[in-house]
Amino acid sequence: MGSTTRSVILAAGALFFSLTTAQTFQRLGGCPTLGCILPPDQVDFLAGQFFDIRLEIHAPVNGSEANGGIPDPNFRFTVAKSGGAPQNASTFFKVAEPALERWNFTWYEDLFAQKAFTPSLVNVTSKIYRRVALYEPGHYTATLTYNNGTKITTADWLVRDLATVRKTKNVLLFIGDGMTTNMITAARLIAHRSVNGRYQTKMAMDKFPVLGHQMTHSLDSFITDSANSATALYSGHKTTVNALGVYADTSKNSFDDPKIETIAEIFRRVFNGGVGIVSTAFIADATPAALTAHTRDRGQYGPVVDQFLNGITNYTWTNWTGPDVLFGGGAEQFYPGSGSYQQKDYYQAFANRSYNVVLNNTALQRTSNSSKTLGIFSVSNMAKWLDRNVYPQNLRNQSNSPDGKKADALDQPGLKEMTLKAIDILQTRSGDKGWFIMSEAASIDKQMHTLDYDRALGELLELDDTITASIEKLRALGQLNNTLVLVTADHGHGFDVMGSVDTKFLNAQTGDRQKRGAIGTYQNSGLSQYTTQNTTNASLIYNNGAHFPAQWDPRYSLFAGLGADPDRRENYAVHKEGPRVPAVNVTGLPATDFYVNYKDAVTGFVVNGTLPVSDDQGVHSLTDVPVFAMGPCQELFGGVYNSIDIFFGMAQCLALGRSSTNGTS
Repeated sequence: MGSTTRSVILAAGALFFSLTTAQTFQRLGGCPTLGCILPPDQVDFLAGQFFDIRLEIHAPVNGSEANGGIPDPNFRFTVAKSGGAPQNASTFFKVAEPALERWNFTWYEDLFAQKAFTPSLVNVTSKIYRRVALYEPGHYTATLTYNNGTKITTADWLVRDLATVRKTKNVLLFIGDGMTTNMITAARLIAHRSVNGRYQTKMAMDKFPVLGHQMTHSLDSFITDSANSATALYSGHKTTVNALGVYADTSKNSFDDPKIETIAEIFRRVFNGGVGIVSTAFIADATPAALTAHTRDRGQYGPVVDQFLNGITNYTWTNWTGPDVLFGGGAEQFYPGSGSYQQKDYYQAFANRSYNVVLNNTALQRTSNSSKTLGIFSVSNMAKWLDRNVYPQNLRNQSNSPDGKKADALDQPGLKEMTLKAIDILQTRSGDKGWFIMSEAASIDKQMHTLDYDRALGELLELDDTITASIEKLRALGQLNNTLVLVTADHGHGFDVMGSVDTKFLNAQTGDRQKRGAIGTYQNSGLSQYTTQNTTNASLIYNNGAHFPAQWDPRYSLFAGLGADPDRRENYAVHKEGPRVPAVNVTGLPATDFYVNYKDAVTGFVVNGTLPVSDDQGVHSLTDVPVFAMGPCQELFGGVYNSIDIFFGMAQCLALGRSSTNGTS
């Protein structure tokens, strides 16, 4: 990705210490010693990217690391450019020396300590430097000296090389949340007809000229979540699970952690470019939120909505006045009530900032392309493609209307309608400044979590259809050659297809072991029946060119599954009554104990789970995820690389790096 070469030097003792402590629980991610620097060692920056620096000195009172419990208040922190002399950080960054802070926190050293309820107490002294930046490419050494000079923590920071020429006007970033190569393969199987082993049509993603793979692991765990992974994609910094746009510290306040500037904030600050955020999730969910939110707790949905509109208000930060487009679900965080931040009416708050506010697809299509637009179309997550198009009866009796009046949200747009409208608005408003749009197919992930593979694959196919329509839209607008189009995921699930299932035979058997005989593997897997219309049940026929299955309820369905899941029952048939709930809590038993849902897949057989009994759905996996690239700078995205390189590739193509403070306020 054109970065400066990084040298890695690790002391054997420090490496051993970090490996032996960084497991189930951690005192603080990225801090294997008792002196912590955030951002930590081995971090890359875009030249001119703003960030905060948190320093913490830990003094454990008890546990295996206990050292008396008195943290050093007189620690010293210096920064040096490679080949230069170390300077006190306040001198180096030309900022005032921050005040000393004190607090304490507890943590469990391992599962035995947790089971015995014996946490370790840690006292802390800390300082934080707000909104600093490094402008000159190269290596920097940050050094924290503490305990009367007897202990030292160092961090090697790299500022990547500057791109001096902007090569793209626009960036269109599609995120298939949780999408893996295996899922794309399964979607192709059910939606594209094959004759004698040769597909007659291809998916839109298949036609992209460049394919790469990105590694999704986080700062302190090899399995990530959507908050941390989105932060890596948008800022070039890996952080901790649940953290949005910050490095998680140990303070009491989840909004004072050290922040990292995101691509949306940088693009707006440097070029005053247009920004669009589109998702089929509730819009305060992690993937859309990470573009503007800064908190270590992704569950702070109300404040996240406030930060969409107002940016960071508790500390000096990049000026932010809201995206040009914000489309998704999550109405409960907008209409006044217990779900909205401070019970405010955020529809009105956005309207007061000259946003057009639309609450259904009809209004979305009619609204002006020249105004900033807020579109919120349902309570919680938006309706799934399969329910909107094949089983629309499932949209009723949901009491999820976005106005909060408990009606049904029947007129919801899909990802395609929202994305095409976002392109129209951004193209109209942004002119020569260009635009950045993130469009997320959120429920690939959400339906994989609940083992509802049909709905997950429907969401993936809707994403592919949206990609096709967006490329056609860009071509019609004369913008295709001016737009870098990327398609990727934030993480994966352990999903695959291993064969087929004769559902008619399965349903005719009476015992669980006999039902398993319906599974066909190898030569008995046969061919996909999803591309052949079911003429005996016209209600199950849906055909939109080659983009979707002709039927969703064939006799021979997919034998598909995850690598990690709860106890459940499987009959491998589409869930016609609505999204699946595989495991439930049983009345009278502990709330954290989940069992097979007695209402789910009643004709199937019980499959024992592999996850703790406190988990009622599947979890993310380690797998690398694909990256498809088309347009200016597409060559940057081939090969295998880290998730942070998505950010640096986009930033390089947009020439967002800055070598001085000029024009970066």
